[in-house]
Amino acid sequence: MSSQDQKTKPEIHVLLVAFSAQGHINPLLRLGKSLLTKGLKVTLATTELVYHRMFKSTTTPTTTAVPTSYTTNGIEVLFFSDGLDIKNNFLNISVPIDEYMNLIAKIGPISLTNLIKNNFLNNSSKKLACIINNPFVPWVTNVAYELNIPCACLWIQPCTLYSIYARFYNNLNHFPTLENPEIDVEIPGLPLLKPQDLPSFVLPTNDVKTLSDVLGEMFKNMKKLKWVLANSFYELEKDVIDSMTEIFPIKTVGPLVPPLLLGQDQNKDVGIEMWKPQDSCMEWLNQKPPSSVIYISFGSLIFLKEKQMLSIAKALKNSNRYFLWVMKHKEGDEVHLPEKFIEETRGKGKIVTWCPQTRVLVHPAIACFLTHCGWNSTLEAITAGVPMIAYPQWTDQPTNAKLVSDVFRTGIRLNPDRDGFVGSEEVERAIEEIVGGEKLEEFSKNLLKLKFAAREAFAAGGSSDRNIQTFVDEILVGAENNN
Repeated sequence: MSSQDQKTKPEIHVLLVAFSAQGHINPLLRLGKSLLTKGLKVTLATTELVYHRMFKSTTTPTTTAVPTSYTTNGIEVLFFSDGLDIKNNFLNISVPIDEYMNLIAKIGPISLTNLIKNNFLNNSSKKLACIINNPFVPWVTNVAYELNIPCACLWIQPCTLYSIYARFYNNLNHFPTLENPEIDVEIPGLPLLKPQDLPSFVLPTNDVKTLSDVLGEMFKNMKKLKWVLANSFYELEKDVIDSMTEIFPIKTVGPLVPPLLLGQDQNKDVGIEMWKPQDSCMEWLNQKPPSSVIYISFGSLIFLKEKQMLSIAKALKNSNRYFLWVMKHKEGDEVHLPEKFIEETRGKGKIVTWCPQTRVLVHPAIACFLTHCGWNSTLEAITAGVPMIAYPQWTDQPTNAKLVSDVFRTGIRLNPDRDGFVGSEEVERAIEEIVGGEKLEEFSKNLLKLKFAAREAFAAGGSSDRNIQTFVDEILVGAENNN
């Protein structure tokens, strides 16, 4: 090939397509960063809503125009319409989730197709060799299929959930029904799962049908996916991953967590923050003894009922331990803590609306993490070596809590009543058991082992790195064959 041919050869691009949630965008961005370091060009496409949430301090209802793109650490970010009227719903979007999922499934394919044509297919200097989506935008697979572009899915929950859903949507196992709601489920590589250990979407009581249908659509379209990648690492879920080899294979490419948690330079992170953290909590932590602070956060989407907040507050007060509590509230709502709670815990506790979780988890003052067990938070706690108190709410969180308590053995799970409420005595019990109980030594030992296994998996030559390299090689071969 002549030097002139070399010059005109198009760049090989990968397009990441993400749902408009921080916990969905960041794993895709971090996978994109790995692909970037291996020679591919990477672009992220997400909805215009993300732009307005990220830059809400500098945008107003009269300046709703979205820029063509912006760049974060080498990855270009493009925005497409999901059908929401941003101008009339500016940053106060309260569209029911079912309505929103139906809307984006209708408008998203049209908007994304136009974005792809305008930015890639009509540009001879670019070769779009692969599209990578996540399970909550399954319609992206159809867009890729119709445009004859190879498609991959990044599974953003543990491989355990992938196995459960694959068996549920393909009728490979018996699951609880309205007639038999207490049935136990046997999944290869896992202990027996009771109904309270299963993801909420497979239960007969599930009332968010649209999200369940979204996952079902992914598994219906599996033949249109060339690869399924996972935000996990082989050493963490070996038995479950091996059990899927002959059914629906999945390859680990994680943990896709902030670099600081893997002993790397945090300045190289590509993750975004859709809420502004309060850095004052770091100064507060600096003044606390090692392993003395209980960190409480339920992620970006969970809002506990006031009754539950009061129960946790009472337990924290009675424990007489330091605590850092991320307490979000919906716009227009006000959380009413117990009378004199702030005054009586002054010096012991700090409450913030959002915090830099990565820096908090690696801080030596942190003793444990009271968490909803979202998969991103769970992976971050594992890679930081922090034991967990699990209080799952819905979707994959009950299964993640089961993994934490009974498989990984890196923490304990709270025992709620039939209504899902956890009394203050139960929260107190968990705090004492995990901070100073007999199990702490076992948890610490297991976490140390997994922490280093995670770093080895993601490092050069590790299990996840090898899977990423194989993925890149297959993309390049496919691109060359399609020229």
